[in-house]
Amino acid sequence: MIQALFGNRNIERILFFLFVNERCYGTQLQTLLEVPLTPIQKALFRLEKNGILESHYEGKIRIYQFNPSFPLRWELESLLKKAYTLLPSQEKKRYCFIHKQKYRAHRERNRKKELSAFWERLLKVQQLSLVAKSRQGEEKSIKTGKAEIFVNLPAPSILTFQEKGYWFSGEHPDTSFNNTFRWTLDLKASLITLEHLRHGANRPVFLFHLTPIKPNRLESVDAHLCGEDTYLGSVAWNPEQIAFHWRIIGPHKNDELIYHYV
Repeated sequence: MIQALFGNRNIERILFFLFVNERCYGTQLQTLLEVPLTPIQKALFRLEKNGILESHYEGKIRIYQFNPSFPLRWELESLLKKAYTLLPSQEKKRYCFIHKQKYRAHRERNRKKELSAFWERLLKVQQLSLVAKSRQGEEKSIKTGKAEIFVNLPAPSILTFQEKGYWFSGEHPDTSFNNTFRWTLDLKASLITLEHLRHGANRPVFLFHLTPIKPNRLESVDAHLCGEDTYLGSVAWNPEQIAFHWRIIGPHKNDELIYHYV
C-alpha cells in the first residue's frame, strides 16, 4: 500500500510491524512475516542509516525501534496508521501478536485439552490489574487500574467476568469503572469467544475468537473490525496468572491494553 513511497516491500513490512509492536529484530521478522532474512537485514540497515530507526543490543539480539529524534516521526506514524486501517483484516493480523507455531491436525486433541485447562484457570480468577496506553501523535497517555472480578457460570460452557474497580492517579484511586465480559467455550470448534456486555447480555459486543496456538498461549483467530477500529489480541497464561494483551487501531484510536488476571 505504501510500498511505492519507499520502493521496497520489506521496508513497508518493517514499518507496519514497528507501528503495531514498537520493536523488532531481524530473525523475528523473518519468522513471523515468512520472508528471507538477508533482505530484511538490508532494509533494517537502510532504515537505521537514514535515521528512521535506531537499534541497541539486548544480549546478542539487535533490537530495532523508531528513532524518537527522526524529524518526521509523527508524520510517518500518522501515515502508517492511516495505511494500516485500510489493509484487509487478515493482512492486519500479520503484524500483531503473531506466533507461527500452529497446531498440526494430529494435535487437535491437544488443542482441546489446552482450551479445557485454560477454561479451568478462568474460573479461578479473582482480581485484575491493567495498563491502558493511548497514543495520539506525539501525545502518549498511560493509565493503570485495579479491579475485583466476580465470576458467574450461567452454563457449563459460558462464564462472565464482572469487573468492579478504579483507575488510579498515582497511587490513589481516581475514577471507578465497571465492565462485564462473557467467555464462551466451544470445544468442537476449538475456540473461546470473548464478548463485552456493555449493552446487556442480549446485545453483546463481539471482541475475539481465541484459539490455542501453542501450550499456554492463545491468539485471536482474525483481526476483528468494529466500525473503523481493528481489534487484535493474545493471551499468555500459567497457573499463577493470565496475561491478556489487546491492540486497538483505528482512525481515532491507537491503544494498547494489558490485562493481568490472578
